[in-house]
Amino acid sequence: MSVLDFDLSDRDFWARPMDEREEAFDRLRSRATPSFFEEPEVSFAPKGPGYYALVKHADILEASRNPEVFCSGDGGATNIPDMPAEFAEYFGSMINMDDPRHARLRRIVSRAFTPKMIKQFEADVETAAVGIVDDLLAKGPGCDFVTEVAARLPLKIICDMMGIPESDYQFVFERSNVILGGFDTEYAGDDPDQMVERLLNAGMDLQRLVQDLAAHRAGNPTNDLTSSLVNANIDGERLTSQELGSFFILLVVAGNETTRNAISYGLRLLTENPGQRAVWLEDIDGRAPGAVEEIVRLASPVNFMRRKVTRDFEMNGQLYRKGEKAVLFYWAANRDGAVFADPYRFDITRNPNPHVGYGGPGPHFCLGAHLARREITVMFRELLRRVPNIEGGKPDRLHSAFINGIKHMECAF
Repeated sequence: MSVLDFDLSDRDFWARPMDEREEAFDRLRSRATPSFFEEPEVSFAPKGPGYYALVKHADILEASRNPEVFCSGDGGATNIPDMPAEFAEYFGSMINMDDPRHARLRRIVSRAFTPKMIKQFEADVETAAVGIVDDLLAKGPGCDFVTEVAARLPLKIICDMMGIPESDYQFVFERSNVILGGFDTEYAGDDPDQMVERLLNAGMDLQRLVQDLAAHRAGNPTNDLTSSLVNANIDGERLTSQELGSFFILLVVAGNETTRNAISYGLRLLTENPGQRAVWLEDIDGRAPGAVEEIVRLASPVNFMRRKVTRDFEMNGQLYRKGEKAVLFYWAANRDGAVFADPYRFDITRNPNPHVGYGGPGPHFCLGAHLARREITVMFRELLRRVPNIEGGKPDRLHSAFINGIKHMECAF
């Protein structure tokens, strides 16, 4: 193979047109073994040893099924360079942990995310979606679909679950944008030296918000998730104040940002594929499950998670040595032609659809997958019934290696 003329660690790569990104990952998947890249240089951490880019569906499944080898906790999973200690205070959540600590935290919080618990929120999700479409129709065409529709539903549901008042919705929205803003100057600013400060301040703001609420709920519990978590005693275990704060940051960032991007991409996919819109309109409820999975597959809101190898391990012909890093590119795996026939085609009837849009199998599979599916389903059901001809314009994409995001997108109907 020829030397690659692109670098996944180059921040400018993630601002390239989408067809160029697709071509780059096609070339990586065509290689017999994973390609190795130097780590990006950042101001907050020394340059690390580099990483293997896992882009094939089979590699990501196997790495995910072996968390004792491909660990999340040594330096963090959400960034390629190792996470400094000061970051861990705000972003050291379950997603950046390994068992047994990961299992302990997940055991405490998972009771709020079972299908039975999510069913209790169905009426709230439906009511919120109705109100959002009411407002959309009142505003008329030309508004920003991302901020006026896609972002509002998951933000409201997460905040309502936690007991965050409506007056703080915008506060939470703005801070979560900063945390997942990547290299985007709209959220991170123009000065690279100030990016870290902005990121830490956003984390501190969100942590303080939920810790203040938790302190009040400890003596004045209600039926919200904060009350349940702060008073939870499962096998004698409780969340510490810092753990609660980090979990809230994970919840609002993961539960808000990823679902809103799936909804935004969903509208764009329907706009680009009117035949699939027609198929969905023939049976809105019946087609919804398959349509939602296909939207998540192609949207792949989280581009990657990083792992560090705990011992020498051979996988699919490649030897990974202790201390090396592997980055699991879910976006690439969801376009693997070895698994998905005609992988770039949007097909709401695709079956089976074993995408990894919620992560691979294993302990780090997305805790909120049931809720995300419900929110996407309800939002599109409401849109297709009441605004069946709505279309999304050219997306203003987020400049980020971590999140495959859409910042703004004008809609017409």
